[in-house]
Amino acid sequence: MLYYKFSDYLKKRFGCRVARISVDAGFSCPNRDGTISSDGCIFCDNRAFNIAVRNAGRGPLASQIEDGIAAGKMRYGAKKFMLYFQAFTNTYGPPAVLKARYDIVRNYDDIVALSIGTRPDCVNDEILDLIGSYSDRYEVWVEYGLQSIHDRTLSFINRGHTYADFNNAVRLTRKRKNIKIAAHVIIGLPGETKADIFETARAVGLMNLDGIKINPLHIIKGTRLAASYKKNDLLTLDEYVDIVVGFLEQLSPGTLIERLSADCPWELLVAPRWILDKQGVIRAIEAAMIGGETRQGKKWTKQI
Repeated sequence: MLYYKFSDYLKKRFGCRVARISVDAGFSCPNRDGTISSDGCIFCDNRAFNIAVRNAGRGPLASQIEDGIAAGKMRYGAKKFMLYFQAFTNTYGPPAVLKARYDIVRNYDDIVALSIGTRPDCVNDEILDLIGSYSDRYEVWVEYGLQSIHDRTLSFINRGHTYADFNNAVRLTRKRKNIKIAAHVIIGLPGETKADIFETARAVGLMNLDGIKINPLHIIKGTRLAASYKKNDLLTLDEYVDIVVGFLEQLSPGTLIERLSADCPWELLVAPRWILDKQGVIRAIEAAMIGGETRQGKKWTKQI
């Protein structure tokens, strides 16, 4: 096994193809509404990775879910589904409001898993207890946007949180054995060297997280990053593949790999254009692993 694919895990866990339904539940973000800042991350535009945000006025949450179920059955032959609260910060609100929106999952018998995407500075014990309460019927995940362990990078990209915030969120979440933890990282962030990226890989590997999403830095129209980047600031496909292979070597063999590339509509993408061939990127990574006779976890050292 080259790496531990999330899709394989879900199929084995639930006995069938499980498709993810990404929804916009109407949450905001403290890094956009003025609580932390009003500018947001320099690379961020939720339209680029969430169809519910792109299709403004698409309909209420129930319609998004029902459309997602229908599309998953038609496109993938899926029989079961994971509901993914993706857009913006999905723990940013009073617990009563969060519960009212999360509770919609209980209306759909075909949904077997629930995933909440959020920031590491937007959880506390009360919110995590609420999220954990859904494990009576669902496999429950919390996905934290880490991006990098380097605070200088987090400051430059205007994340509005620190690596210590991420560590604290993981610590709080791990008090609850019924919540799985995933991290999002970005490879190719401004100013980061290959050595910096591998430091993030080793740190995440030592945490032995349940899952990880690995994304290449890409430039989206209208973002602050789009106004300042230079072409040679971005990784080539070959450079990205080389770094991802090295990153995977540092991870625990038990960490599920949920993503190895990125999604962005062509009309919103400035660069690099190679991310538009997502399956081609994945094939290149797998070919490099085979050619290099390596695998996920090859250089992982279990924390004592």
